[in-house]
Amino acid sequence: MTLDASKGPALLFDLDGTLVDSVYQHVIAWRTALEDEGLDLSTWRIHRRVGMSNGLLVNALAREMGREFSAEQVAALQAGHARVFRELAPHVRPLPGAVELLRDLSQRGVPWAVATSGTRATAAPNLAKLGVPPSVPVVTRDEVPFAKPDPDLFLAAAQRLGIAITNSVVVGDSIWDVLAARRAGALGVGLLSGGYSRQELEVAGAFRVYHDPAALRLHLDELGIRR
Repeated sequence: MTLDASKGPALLFDLDGTLVDSVYQHVIAWRTALEDEGLDLSTWRIHRRVGMSNGLLVNALAREMGREFSAEQVAALQAGHARVFRELAPHVRPLPGAVELLRDLSQRGVPWAVATSGTRATAAPNLAKLGVPPSVPVVTRDEVPFAKPDPDLFLAAAQRLGIAITNSVVVGDSIWDVLAARRAGALGVGLLSGGYSRQELEVAGAFRVYHDPAALRLHLDELGIRR
């Protein structure tokens, strides 16, 4: 990819709920993993935590249930989630406009990268569905010390692009993405495609909120991205 600073800032994308429609598969996978351990928690409570690192998410679920998980339970829950999500992965599709948005950015010479709290193994099939070329940096949870809401993923993505984080725009669907963007020193943009409301994303610090990648593509000029 040829980087051209005159085209505007770099875009750093979350994956699940931002580029691919996978949030509810993650919710179902976590609910099933809990049920397999004899635990019950409403799906809406699980959804509120999707987007965090798996470790923080499991801690949050334990707090929701008013209990503590043993190390063995944590490992079993994470393994159960990964197993069920792999089974559901064939049903995941790119969100409307996602493929076109990424292709458009590449054609314009706008630098972009993907930074996800998922592992390389779980991200790979969805990256393939999006047609992410090998030249585009992809940073996954297994490559950084901490995932969202810590800023590590986005800092690493900007570094791999050779772009200052302050000249980057983080695009995500959850308050955890926006919080990580603020902590990194980047501008945050929210998408409604992951289930969080406009108000929640704006309160968390999103500069702009759009419905999905298709809507973002129509408003790239609002982020200072030129043709």
